[in-house]
Amino acid sequence: MDTLASTTLSALPDLWDRIFGSQPDPDLWVVIATLVAALAVVVPHGVWRISRNTVTIAHEGGHGLVALLTGRTLTGIRLHSDTSGLTVSRGKPYGLGMILTAAAGYTAPPLLGLGGAALLAAGHITLLLWLATAMLLVMLVMIRNAYGVLTVFLTGGTFLLVSWLAGPQVQAAFAYAVVWFLLVGGVRPAFELQAKRSRGGAGDSDADQLSRLTHVPAGLWLFFFHVVSLCSLMGGGRWLLRL
Repeated sequence: MDTLASTTLSALPDLWDRIFGSQPDPDLWVVIATLVAALAVVVPHGVWRISRNTVTIAHEGGHGLVALLTGRTLTGIRLHSDTSGLTVSRGKPYGLGMILTAAAGYTAPPLLGLGGAALLAAGHITLLLWLATAMLLVMLVMIRNAYGVLTVFLTGGTFLLVSWLAGPQVQAAFAYAVVWFLLVGGVRPAFELQAKRSRGGAGDSDADQLSRLTHVPAGLWLFFFHVVSLCSLMGGGRWLLRL
């Protein structure tokens, strides 16, 4: 028993260094290749219909996280096969907490990408993967439909396998691909929402809910989504490309 405890204690510093230590930056060609890969799953419409599920996870996760941080009671998250989602929380249907919760959806993917780019620029590749895995596991507890459970479970399982079993080069390529995807993929949903609203659709979108909550035109909230996503892409891209 003492031997087991001693072995466990001696392994803790190694695990700490593995998670919180820094790793060397990948070659520039790897960074560019992962950018191209991210564009390849965001730009083509057919592929985007599948890969958009991951952006929806970040979108609904943003709603849920901010709801909790502002004191609301998160009751559940649903993810649907058409890449839509729904986050339900209890609390006052007005006020700052509700406004921040509604604003967190479209801004969450690009801001997560920006945060990920900051971690990668600091060399914390493994830490990024472990943080993403932890967030997905926490989110899994709040999922309330089978498709959502499957989607988050597969996504979290992929992160866990890569962070635990893959070598440094594979981890780096995977981490950069994920961050590029969040940065690039975080731009497209706001343009899709703009197109739907121009055709008279999406009357209950996040922008329209925010308009009712704040009496600020929905178009200005849509502009805000564009600013956050494009600025995150430019700032995160500079960090990833070491400019």
